[in-house]
Formats: sequence, C-alpha cells, structure tokens
Amino acid sequence: MSQDAREFKDAIYGQYARIGKAISSPRRIELLELLSQGAKSVEMLAKETGMSVANVSQHLQTLLEARLVQYRKKGNFVYYRLSSKTVSDFLVNIEQIAEERLPDVNQIRKEFFEQRDPLEPVLLQELLQQMDTGDIVLIDVRPKEEYEEGHIPGAISIPIEELEKELEQLPKDKEFVAYCRGKQCVYAVHAVDVLRSKGYQIRRAEEGIREWSYMDQPIEGTDRLH
Repeated sequence: MSQDAREFKDAIYGQYARIGKAISSPRRIELLELLSQGAKSVEMLAKETGMSVANVSQHLQTLLEARLVQYRKKGNFVYYRLSSKTVSDFLVNIEQIAEERLPDVNQIRKEFFEQRDPLEPVLLQELLQQMDTGDIVLIDVRPKEEYEEGHIPGAISIPIEELEKELEQLPKDKEFVAYCRGKQCVYAVHAVDVLRSKGYQIRRAEEGIREWSYMDQPIEGTDRLH
C-alpha cells in the first residue's frame, strides 16, 4: 500500500471513529434518543435524565463536535435536536445490532417489561392491520410537545401525567394500545398498568414513534425530522 493510500485510510477511518467516540457514553446515547422525539432545551434534558445542567451541556458539546446534533437559540434558552433523520435511523440500527449480538440486551428488557406487563405487546405490523380495521384506539402517552412534533396518524394524545384525569373520556367497550418513544420507553407500560387497574382492555406497543419512522410510515405533526 502506498503512503498516500495509507494516509487516506487513516484520515477517513479517523473521521468515522469520531462518531464512535461520541456515542461511547450511555448517557449520550440516551440524550440522542430523547432528541429523536424533537427539539429540547438543556434544562428539559436535565430533568428527563436526572443529570445536572452542566453534565448535560458537556455531553451535548461532544455530540455537537461529532455533528450528531445541532442547536438554535430561542430567548434565553438553547434548544438541541438531531442533525438529521439519518442520526435517528442510526440509533435504531445500534439497537438492532445490540439485540442481535448481545444476549443481555433482550434479557434486561424482558425482565423489566414482563414483570410489569405479562401480556404480549403489539408489534408494529400487527398495529398497522388493527388500525386499518378500526379495531383499536391508539394512545400516544408521550409529553404533549412531542406528540405535536410528530405522531402516528390517528393516535390521540394523552400524556402519561394526565392519564388518570382523562379516564372518563375513554370508552370501556374499546381496546386500547399505548405507545411512546421507543423500545426503552417506560411510559406505555405505566399506561397499561393504570388502565388495566380501571377495567380497560389495553396492550402496549412493542416499538414506538422512532421505530415507526424508521419503517418510513407516515407521521403527522410539525416536525418532519423523525
């Protein structure tokens, strides 16, 4: 191999490695997943993750240097978002590789979710068929602003913190399916617990809005990045 070719390979793989370094922290992967739902301020991300604002800012700087996120200022706040849909799809690919190659991933998920919800979750393909026949009522239990930025067509928004207050509006002769951000999101399983305790028929979706977008399914809302 010539010296020029060696220098080229070192340079190009060095650039690729910047991405690997940027996602080497579990916290930064979590931040990327949250930003896949739409733009969020540093303060919002700190609240969601339990980290300090200073720590969130440091992690975002690393992601910014790798061009995985971008930001804009609005008043006194700075809002971050993913830099492209490619980054959102990249997160799904990471998850799929981990599920395929690392047995612990599926075991951890199984132990957490099956303990709280023994019924089989609804897969996206099954969800598509049920939506076509009108057999279910689809509930988006993410925060309202995430629903407004992008949601599955036909889904109604009932944020998890408002669920118990909205129970009187939900008919008991219907079957419900709750979905949230993605496979790691715990809002849907909490919604299942609340509604089943009140006598409703409900299952949770296995995947969330991120996986729905990855399948190139239609999304309604103001944010077309997903």
